[in-house]
Amino acid sequence: MPNVASRFGRLGWLVLSVLVLVIDQVSKAHFEGSLEMFQQIVVIPDYFSWTLAYNTGAAFSFLADGGGWQRWLFALIAVVVSAVLVVWLKRLGRDDTWLAIALALVLGGALGNLYDRIALGHVIDFILVHWQNRHYFPAFNFADSAITVGAIMLALDMFKSKKTGETVND
Repeated sequence: MPNVASRFGRLGWLVLSVLVLVIDQVSKAHFEGSLEMFQQIVVIPDYFSWTLAYNTGAAFSFLADGGGWQRWLFALIAVVVSAVLVVWLKRLGRDDTWLAIALALVLGGALGNLYDRIALGHVIDFILVHWQNRHYFPAFNFADSAITVGAIMLALDMFKSKKTGETVND
C-alpha cells in the first residue's frame, strides 16, 4: 500500500500557492485603497515607486484594448494552467522539491490574477520599476513576481538531469 506522500505527490506545496494568493490579494487591496489611479509614491528615487494601475490584458498589457472578450480568454487559460499545475504537483516525487516550489509559485500567482480578472474585470498592478523616470517597465504585482520567479525556476530545472544529477550538455 503506497504511503500518503507518494499518494498525494507534492500537493503539500499548495500551502505556498495559498500564501502567494493571500499576499497578492492583501497587497492589491492595500494599494487600491491607498492610491489614486496612476499616483506614484517614490520608494527609491529614479528606480522604484508604488503606483496604481489596472491591466485588462495579459503580460505587458497584451490585448488590453480587446473590448472585453480577452478577460474570459485569459481566465480560461488560467483555469486550465492551474489544473495542469495541480495534477503535475500530485505526480511529483519526493525528490522534486525545487520543481514543486516552482509550480506552487506559478499556481499561486495565476490564481491571484485569475481572481482579479473574474471579480474585477482587470488585474491590479502597483509595483513600478523605472530608470531615472524615463524607461518604465510595465507596472506589475506580487502575483506577477511569483509567476516570474516560478518560471525562472522551471527553466533552471530543465538543465538538471533527472536520472544522473548531471547538467544537460548540448
